[in-house]
Amino acid sequence: MQIREQRKARAGFLLIRREAQSGGAEAHEFAGHRRDGPSENVLGTARPDTMLDEIASGKMRVIDLSYAINDKLVRWPGDEKVFEAQVNASVEKDGYFTRSFWTLEHYGTHLDAPVHFPPGKTTVDQIPVKQLFGPAVLLDVREEGAKDADYQLPAARVEEWENRHGRIPEDAIVLLRTGWSARWPDAQRYRNQDAQGRMHFPGFSVGAAKLLIERNVSGLGCDSMSVDFGASADFAVHHLALGSGLYHLENLADLSALPETGAFLVVAPIKLEGGSGGPVRVFALLP
Repeated sequence: MQIREQRKARAGFLLIRREAQSGGAEAHEFAGHRRDGPSENVLGTARPDTMLDEIASGKMRVIDLSYAINDKLVRWPGDEKVFEAQVNASVEKDGYFTRSFWTLEHYGTHLDAPVHFPPGKTTVDQIPVKQLFGPAVLLDVREEGAKDADYQLPAARVEEWENRHGRIPEDAIVLLRTGWSARWPDAQRYRNQDAQGRMHFPGFSVGAAKLLIERNVSGLGCDSMSVDFGASADFAVHHLALGSGLYHLENLADLSALPETGAFLVVAPIKLEGGSGGPVRVFALLP
């Protein structure tokens, strides 16, 4: 995608996010639709209804980055009961179908709310809506991870990305593509545990997390079990990032369709009152 097209797409996505947050005059004015009459769109982008039409028509691709929940997904070591579904009513007996279900908050594709690790305080239902929409920044470390399963993305790699694409925008959602989704759902290969039970997969370094916090990003995500590298004993990135108000997206599905820049993410976690996190549906919009 050309730089001009990327900028137009990002501007249009920002417009959609602003309208998702507010249906009032501010959003209409931002879109170039003032209450006192039409005006030129200051961003030079398509109207929101046109962009939504592009989603409906398929011109804009929507990619689901989430795994369906069942009791056969890769679980964190030590977790025993992870998911259970029970039929409450059947069509044959009751004329309609319903189920009840039970699941861990941190299982499958899920979101870590800040409260998950101290000093974070915000529960999943309290995450500001505006943080759940943002441009995707993709950092591809498949090559490094193939050589060293304990690879931790350094701050220098973030700076390299910025040298190619410009400063990471505020409210971005930064995704680490480790390639580990290719191992899903093989628990042995995905967790990659050694004889002592330590897992091995790539993650963010503390230095990279600090830099991304300075950039005021909304969240971090990965296609592996944790944003911390697998052998971490102190979960330093969890403490740092969640303590700074970011959230985490873990066990994301195949990220291969996402470019390094140009996609936009819609993050839709379960609104569980008081939750430390929960199942999440993550969509990538690709113009």
